[in-house]
Amino acid sequence: MTTETVFSNARIVLEDEIIEGSVLVRDGKIADISTGSSTVGEDFEGDYLIPGLVELHTDHLEGHYSPRPGLRWNKIAAIQAHDAQIVTSGITTVFDCLRMGADEDGGFEHGEMREMADAIQKTEQEGRLRAEHLIHLRCEVSADNVLEHFADFENDPYVRLVSLMDHAPGQRQFQTMNQYIFYYQKKRGLSDVEFARFIEKRVGESERNSTPHRIAIARVCAERGITVASHDDATLAHVDEAIENGVRLAEFPTSFDAAKASHEHGMSVLMGAPNIVRGKSHSGNIAARDLAERGVLDVLSSDYVPLSLLYAPFLIADEVESISLPKAIAMVTATPARTVSLNDRGRIATGLRADVVRVFRDHGVPVTRSVWREGRRVA
Repeated sequence: MTTETVFSNARIVLEDEIIEGSVLVRDGKIADISTGSSTVGEDFEGDYLIPGLVELHTDHLEGHYSPRPGLRWNKIAAIQAHDAQIVTSGITTVFDCLRMGADEDGGFEHGEMREMADAIQKTEQEGRLRAEHLIHLRCEVSADNVLEHFADFENDPYVRLVSLMDHAPGQRQFQTMNQYIFYYQKKRGLSDVEFARFIEKRVGESERNSTPHRIAIARVCAERGITVASHDDATLAHVDEAIENGVRLAEFPTSFDAAKASHEHGMSVLMGAPNIVRGKSHSGNIAARDLAERGVLDVLSSDYVPLSLLYAPFLIADEVESISLPKAIAMVTATPARTVSLNDRGRIATGLRADVVRVFRDHGVPVTRSVWREGRRVA
């Protein structure tokens, strides 16, 4: 049986313009877009109609699963809580980050993330989820056991994105020891002697493992058609390495030179939406707004605050003269979808999935009033 829904009197945010009119949804897809006022269907009263947000990098699920150090929550309950917050932030497609690679100093045990992936798939099969959940494997390439963890996901169709990370001191995110001391010595309560041993161990692991692990994981991703992301690139040498590894997404570059080179080589440059909202990086690196003003910001990620993914594009459109609201919204919809080859969503266009969000914003923080995934209201 055919099902139809009409959204009328909306400010419809297309990829390159905003029009006032109506959208017809038929059987979960956008069937027609028309201009002008209407008395048919759900009256948006001038609210925005935007595509459902596409989130490529969030570790928000970890906070629900492990809300305190050493504590593990029921996986199904954690996923449902995460899903509820994701959807009410306007996100209809989310790539849940699962960490690959751990040791005695932190992370998750071997098999734990495989169990989480199984739980995600189980909750979907049981109809518990409102957003579509896919998997992003965050591979700590310096870790001795990252390939062992990665092997647990062989032939898993939910894995659509893999990032190559190295959080060793003295490079990438932690180019200065002041940052690393705060993140690791102070937070872990290590003495100077213990911290020196910790540093020596981390640097040794990176020198031994990073290059061969990057190559091995990138090769598997190329064979399986999985999008590869670099992470925290700081130098042109890092960008050259990313090019060699077939990277399509440059996550959180820490310098303008790395961001610009990545963008010019056709990679989508991703930065955190919380960085936009706060006006700066929490780790002291380059501000995302600076990249936006200089034309090298392509994608935003909510990272650790789901609602920031809806708030940030409105702020960019307000504050960066060269970026219109449609262009800013594309950073959280059309561009991330294209980057990971999800070409059936991310835009309000005929024939695409009816993943759409009703948003009210007069000033300040926007309000998510309703969310539809494939034409079905989910929030």
